[in-house]
Amino acid sequence: MLNGLEARRCEEARNGLLPNPEPIKVVILAGGLGTRLREETEYRPKPMVQIGSRPILWHIMKIYSHYGFDDFVICLGYKGEVIRDYFLNYQSRHCDFTVTLGRGQVEIHGNHSEDGWRVTLADTGERTMTGGRIKRVARYLGGATFMATYGDGVADVDIAKLLAFHRRRGKLATVTAVRPSSRYGELAIEDGRVTLFQEKPQVNQGWINGGFFVFEPAVCGLIEGDADTLETGLLTRLVERGELAVYQHNGFWQCMDTYREMQQLEELWSHGAAPWKVW
Repeated sequence: MLNGLEARRCEEARNGLLPNPEPIKVVILAGGLGTRLREETEYRPKPMVQIGSRPILWHIMKIYSHYGFDDFVICLGYKGEVIRDYFLNYQSRHCDFTVTLGRGQVEIHGNHSEDGWRVTLADTGERTMTGGRIKRVARYLGGATFMATYGDGVADVDIAKLLAFHRRRGKLATVTAVRPSSRYGELAIEDGRVTLFQEKPQVNQGWINGGFFVFEPAVCGLIEGDADTLETGLLTRLVERGELAVYQHNGFWQCMDTYREMQQLEELWSHGAAPWKVW
């Protein structure tokens, strides 16, 4: 249940009366076990699995950054120390530097393209579910509209259009619906001959949850605790209240649940054909 303050903020958001006091933050769920990609996740969390020598987490952040959203809250869990280390040593990984031995002095030379990103790394528990992770980081969100997504999926979603759609609809939340890719090649047949062949196309029927959410802060009051998931918990409650809008994305989307899907993303990147590279 929403308390009185949360209900009032919800109504103000609907009526366009509640400005965002801070830049919109992007929550990235990066704490899962990634059991279906065990070949890689035995040693690191799935968001740190690399596509083209960079973690898929970096690719996701670059999508948001392209549209001007550079303030991130990363929900850590399984092997979260790997993500902490990556960002704590980010400049030394991606810039030239000079070390003065014996004095502890490090001089960084030049900048990287992610200069100015603000990244909050929050331990949300190794076994916490997706909804519970968002509730745990509510204190970092400034009581404002925020975005959220999973740490293992990329897309060419226009984030600015997504946010504008959310504001027009005036609901507590918006989910991006996508069409999944087929695991198999698709044939069109006419008079005993093939008239079309597409290797692993996106399907034309049906929509699924593709992540890339926009939330009003009042949703945090609807999450019951660590065991609550987004999918069967929060989103279901929002549907029951008529508070979940859907932004239909017909472009590219791909998650990285399996080794096959990781290879598919790597192949697209290595051939300079990655649709999610909007930057």
